[in-house]
Amino acid sequence: MRRQLSQLGLGARLALSGGREGLFRTALTAAGVALGVAVLLLAASLPGILDGRHHRTDGRDDMHYGDTPAASATSILSEPVFSSYHDKSVQGRFVKAEGDHPILPPGVTAWPADGQIIVSPALRTLLESADGRLLRERFPQPIAGTIGKEGLSGPNELYFYGTRDSLAEGQPRVVRVTHYGSDSPDKRLDAFLLLLTVVVLVALLLPVAMFVAAATRFGGEHRDRRLAAVRLVGADTWMTRRIAAGEAVVSAALGVLLGAVLFVAARPFAERFEVAGLSVYGSDITPGPVMAVLIAAGVPLAALLMTVFALRRVVVEPLGVVRRATSRTRRRVWWRLLLPLVGLALLAPLFGTKAATFNVWQVSGGVILLLIGVSTLLPWVFDRIVHRLGGGSLAWQLALRRLQLSGDSAVRAVNAIAVTAAGAIALQMLFAAAQHGYTSRTEYDVARAQAMLLTYTTADSRTRTAADIDATVRATPIVAGSHTLRSGLGQVGDDSFEVVVADCDTLRLLADLPSCADGDVFGIGSVSPGTQGATPPEPTSLGGRRITLGDDAEPWTVPGPVRPATVRADPSGQEHAGLLLTPSRAPAAGPVQRFVTFVRYDTNAPDADELIRNAAARVDPLTDVSILRTTRTDTTFSSIQRGLYAGTAVVLLLVGLSLLVATIEQLRDRRRTLAALVAFGTRRSTIGLSILWQTAVPVALGLLIAATLGIAVGAVLLKIVSEPVRLDWPSIAGVTGIAAALVLLVTAASLPPLFRLMRPEGLRFE
Repeated sequence: MRRQLSQLGLGARLALSGGREGLFRTALTAAGVALGVAVLLLAASLPGILDGRHHRTDGRDDMHYGDTPAASATSILSEPVFSSYHDKSVQGRFVKAEGDHPILPPGVTAWPADGQIIVSPALRTLLESADGRLLRERFPQPIAGTIGKEGLSGPNELYFYGTRDSLAEGQPRVVRVTHYGSDSPDKRLDAFLLLLTVVVLVALLLPVAMFVAAATRFGGEHRDRRLAAVRLVGADTWMTRRIAAGEAVVSAALGVLLGAVLFVAARPFAERFEVAGLSVYGSDITPGPVMAVLIAAGVPLAALLMTVFALRRVVVEPLGVVRRATSRTRRRVWWRLLLPLVGLALLAPLFGTKAATFNVWQVSGGVILLLIGVSTLLPWVFDRIVHRLGGGSLAWQLALRRLQLSGDSAVRAVNAIAVTAAGAIALQMLFAAAQHGYTSRTEYDVARAQAMLLTYTTADSRTRTAADIDATVRATPIVAGSHTLRSGLGQVGDDSFEVVVADCDTLRLLADLPSCADGDVFGIGSVSPGTQGATPPEPTSLGGRRITLGDDAEPWTVPGPVRPATVRADPSGQEHAGLLLTPSRAPAAGPVQRFVTFVRYDTNAPDADELIRNAAARVDPLTDVSILRTTRTDTTFSSIQRGLYAGTAVVLLLVGLSLLVATIEQLRDRRRTLAALVAFGTRRSTIGLSILWQTAVPVALGLLIAATLGIAVGAVLLKIVSEPVRLDWPSIAGVTGIAAALVLLVTAASLPPLFRLMRPEGLRFE
């Protein structure tokens, strides 16, 4: 054992003292491993990131259900505010202290004076910038301070607290808060979204692991030639393998150390970015100790095993290296097919279950084995096709001969691209099938209105009538028209119904009227299920009867006659049953009124939605705004989809770097050959084109296999969720196009070092 360990140590010393070339190869491997390790540590930090967010959001939760608590010296009245700005959520609370010692939420040291707000750092930056000009119009209150980290879900969250002395118990949406914090369980993902999340993580992390494995093989050809020199001084075959393993282990260990340093150094910068609408604090990006140990120990161990495995087909002799002789043993295909078949066997029991119940490890293992089938089949297909190609231009022949002699390195670099493409194709098929379940058409009639405002007014509100609201909204230049109705609840005995007050133009949005003039009263008694309130048995018989409006209002006599009308869904899809009153026949306004406003505006105008929200804020700062769209997408589903796109971009960046490093490494090993070709008159453009073919051929074969197995994986996943198999050709074409663009970028980036290596100095040899 001591002898074997000393041989591993010799390999480690060669990695660190092999001259400039040896140090360069070690640094190259360490840098590649470091990038992969940093991404793996980031992935291992996801549980900590989610736990940190949930802990802080639960700590500030003030929505407690049950009996209303009594006022006390520490209680406050709170009214939630929900808005958005340029598709970013803006949330907060307006509060009023009920005693001398009001409770404080996390991150707040003292409540500001009446009419002031305290904001998150990101919201303060936005409000004080030119980009936040329109949002500042919506929140003109003086800023009295900032919310601390412990009171925010993330560094980029737009959140605020403000004070309003006008809040009172009994107002709509106003609740009494006696404590902050919630220990309610987190909302669990449904089975389908959980399946999507598992497959996304597998499809993104597997290429990263393959990238790390490929990085441990950087400089492999030059290392094998150096091992031939070791054989010349008396080492046997197994000794050379142990020396190579020692070199790989020390390079990988340096990569792990460098990756950990890179991970720690990059954590503070993570706060500047936002992924899938979420931002994280650097302190939350902490991998679990078990996963950190597994990564730290697993990467060097994987490097050792990869090196020994790779050398099984390399014959290192004292006078050279025989790597891919034409008489070599042909690659066996049976075990390459066995892996995806085992993966299929793991997933087959889930067919037709709609992912209602599944084991996470079973799904992960099955998808991993199916995707690994791409990387195992690629070398076999590569051999069968490349060695049958021939002819063509000089650039094609140069590239082809190089691939035939040493295609392993090219295949290693392309494997991660192929696996990434296969996973992306499968996921796009799954997302396309799930789209109809998580994206639905709304009942909104956007031809009649593009926004709906909901306003509750009190005795001290700036606007008290529908005419006031319409005048305020119509003052916005992009508004083409608005219609406001006042809505309340009426009751006769045990029958309740809606009472709507509006002018004739607005009433025509709610019903088909035979004719209408101020002073008319209409009744709607036949509506479809799901309307607002119950319908009185005979609405036209209510004329002259006493009804109750609201909880505390005095009884009111319905003026007659009540004319029948036919219900019509309003622009939001809501149907209104009950009494429709024109303004002159309406009862007196109560202390709290509910107004609904339908707005028509130019949706193509710059910042159109923000201008409508600002108009609503001028009506009342707490007015709810709903932008009417023809489709609605589940927010969790869209977040997972955005996370997939962001993760795919990171993985493709890593893969592109791997491909570029592998290409430059091969060019350095062939610098004398390249210089000799130029010296004999070969055009530089011919050599550059051959480099393009050397990258494009393996990528094309990899994408062919990736598309085939990606479609197969997608079909398997669709069988699990009981969806028909449909090929998402635009996604397949998109993934293929991105990979092709990656090849062109890698080739372009490798041209400057290529031209330097083709200089006559490259012929010098010592």
